[in-house]
Amino acid sequence: MTDTAQRAPAAHALLTDGRTVEIRPARPEDRENVLRFYEEMSAENLRRRFFGVGSSLGRRAADRACDSARPGHLALLACHEGRIIGLAEYEHGPAPASAEVALAVADDLHHCGAGTLLLEHLVHAARNEGIKVFTADALADNHAMLNVFADLGLESSPRYDGGEVRCRIVLEPDEQYRSAVDERGRTADAASLQPLLRPRSLVVVGAGRSPGSVGRAVLKNLRRAGFPGSLLAVNPHARTVEGTPCHPSVLDLPHPPELAVLAIPARAVPETAEQCGRSGVRALVVLSSGLDAVQAAALLALCRRYGMRLVGPNCLGIANTEDTVQLDATFAAHRPLAGTAGVAVQSGGVGIALLGGLSRLGIGVSSFVSLGDKYDVSGNDLLQWWESDDRTDLALLHLESFGNPRAFSRTARRVARKMPVLTVDAGRSDAGRRAAASHTAAAATPTMTRQALFTQAGIIATRTIGELLDTAALLHSQPLPAGSRVAVLSNAGGAGVLAADACAEAGLAVPELPGELITELLGLLPAGASAGNPIDTTAAVSGPALRACLDRLAGHRSVDAVLVALAPTALAAATGDDPLRALTHAGPDGRPHPVAAVLLDQAEQVRLLPTTSGGPLPAYADPQSAARALAHAAARTTWLARPAGTVPRLTGTDPEGARALVDTFLTDHPEGGWLDPMACTDLLGHYGIRQQPAAWARSEQAAVDAAARLAGPDGRVALKAHGPRLLHKTDRGAVLLDLDGEDRVRAAHRDLTTRLGAEMTGVLVQPMARRGTELVAGVVQDEVFGPLVLFGLGGTATELLADHAARLAPLTDRDVDDLIGAPRCAPLLFGHRGGPPVDLPGLEQLLLRLSAMACDLPQLAEADLNPVVARADGVTALDVRIRILPRTAHDPYLRRLR
Repeated sequence: MTDTAQRAPAAHALLTDGRTVEIRPARPEDRENVLRFYEEMSAENLRRRFFGVGSSLGRRAADRACDSARPGHLALLACHEGRIIGLAEYEHGPAPASAEVALAVADDLHHCGAGTLLLEHLVHAARNEGIKVFTADALADNHAMLNVFADLGLESSPRYDGGEVRCRIVLEPDEQYRSAVDERGRTADAASLQPLLRPRSLVVVGAGRSPGSVGRAVLKNLRRAGFPGSLLAVNPHARTVEGTPCHPSVLDLPHPPELAVLAIPARAVPETAEQCGRSGVRALVVLSSGLDAVQAAALLALCRRYGMRLVGPNCLGIANTEDTVQLDATFAAHRPLAGTAGVAVQSGGVGIALLGGLSRLGIGVSSFVSLGDKYDVSGNDLLQWWESDDRTDLALLHLESFGNPRAFSRTARRVARKMPVLTVDAGRSDAGRRAAASHTAAAATPTMTRQALFTQAGIIATRTIGELLDTAALLHSQPLPAGSRVAVLSNAGGAGVLAADACAEAGLAVPELPGELITELLGLLPAGASAGNPIDTTAAVSGPALRACLDRLAGHRSVDAVLVALAPTALAAATGDDPLRALTHAGPDGRPHPVAAVLLDQAEQVRLLPTTSGGPLPAYADPQSAARALAHAAARTTWLARPAGTVPRLTGTDPEGARALVDTFLTDHPEGGWLDPMACTDLLGHYGIRQQPAAWARSEQAAVDAAARLAGPDGRVALKAHGPRLLHKTDRGAVLLDLDGEDRVRAAHRDLTTRLGAEMTGVLVQPMARRGTELVAGVVQDEVFGPLVLFGLGGTATELLADHAARLAPLTDRDVDDLIGAPRCAPLLFGHRGGPPVDLPGLEQLLLRLSAMACDLPQLAEADLNPVVARADGVTALDVRIRILPRTAHDPYLRRLR
């Protein structure tokens, strides 16, 4: 049994009301505090916990809970501001893989989620110990406890026996359990952000008197915004700043504010944070930059100790434009326009650009948070806030890093069903590629990993701030297109061609229009017009005719969106027939399809034109911007139309056997390393992954004997040299093929031995595989993102051709479909030029089983299956490399703060 600190490391998490608690194992020195916890309980609470009352019950329970050396036992404490408020424990029962669980919560903390939170952490620890079932006894009238078990989200079955109930809880977290945890986390997270984003009182610490003071700028913005709550300031050298009375320190304030904004030197941040905590401050925004490692650790520790949520450090500040809040605690030059876009950024400069762009467009912001160095509050927190604030309908993110990408992805998937989530994909450079040995690891670039996260979560990833604002303008103002078919309408032929090219380059279709629609359009347009697609109205088109064409296209079943490209003409100027009027004045039936305009003489990159039909119309300066925005909107339609995927249950897998194999390897190789070929075969066998038959041979004669056993009908075999440093075998000439007969096998083995020497520890003998499509499939454990499943064109040129796609594990059935269809080589798999398709169900199973293996085994650093030969009659891995490293399991969905 491992040490309790390793079995259940201490963590901080949120109660339902937003308070922070520490979850940690009980220690021997906790005995007196645990005893006090029981002594302070009411008689009724004690009766329900122990089925009776008596002073000895608490003493015995405290002794048991704090006996950290007790085998098969684990007790977790929930502590709030140094006080024990809850205790959950399990002890191995008589049945294998089962444990008896007990739970107690302080009288004044009932219905705050403490018991459920403790159980979630206890379930996590128990599963790591191989426990699969909890059993618990409760009194039949203990409805609160029975509800905790029933609402946990796990399979629970109560059995009543008189006045007692025996509950059995199966520790198999599934989608139902994770959804229940999600909902509890969302509620707690939103509650914890209330003092931050809806504070009733606020203090600015470091409000200087000089015009260049950051604190003074924040105070000025707060006053200009009309913050309705109590506004305080701390400056020991001033009586007032910006009309606000100043106090010498936080400890001298007349009452504890809910929010403190710190604009002070880095060296003063920890001491001031402690003063805030002692005074009862609930949230901090730290604008200060330049904290060293010691100061940073002290700041975060103080926030956890006193239960304060933290934004920053090194940030621009926060804003909330709700009528009842009017919070602008930033040092931006201009006040954010009130609106419906939620914005979270790590870069203050990006934040200023987005605030300015959204204000100029008239979209405005609901709330804005500059995350800075992101010690605590993250993009995940803000997504959950916007999900429940009843105001935000567009989420904009700029994130340079991810603390818990898999939890972020899960939250984003849920939120993106409710509103568009857009991001600027920062950090795309290949300079971030880590040194890697296998094909799979080398292909898994930072860009590919981030794209996998964004694609699976339904996040619209743009490459620039401008593209993000272009897309936000369209999504804010227009309905989503039903598909990707675009009609291009232009009063200048060249502009129409450019717009059509831009649509094609963005992945949109510019289809030929139906004959009856062409006839109808030509009847509206002047002589010389063409109505294929693009539709060239000519410069002589009148405003009414242009509007009639646009109205007809924007409601026709053969297209999904209309892109109107207009050039200024002398004819329009001479007649006063403004083509913009045709854009902004729709007919009585409206325009069901989205419309985007390109105004070639427009100075702004994008603007929103007011219309008579209600919503504005986006106008762009160039066709590429409009086309990219429409493409993002069409992709969102496709994503929303797909049902949320599920992770299929696999048969024929043996995770316990796989874990035993890995544990044995790490016992013999504590620093990790590459598995030998037969260990690779065994590990894949635990997950039912089909492989080419093989035999391991350490000598020439063993290779000859293996070839005689394995040779197929044509008598041919392959010899593959193996050694810890022989990673790219083809480059070293370490793969010899089409060997028939004993003499050729002997000659081949001698050749490998001569050329590779001590680098070769043996050879793998395999029958020659029949030809098929050569693919690569594999897994990389990313240090931040977790397991990534990669798939694409394989063989010796896999890195040169770079035809790969990736998705984060665990893969759903939808993820697998997307992954198989994403590489450029996908047509080869579905039947190309009359050829039969490969075994697609077999390919799906391969990827799902690799995903399961990666999720079950955090020690799996890399798995590279290359080539995988896919044919109509099956999918077979021919060559496998697997690297194991000593790593511990990390549950990304366990509720805990960063």
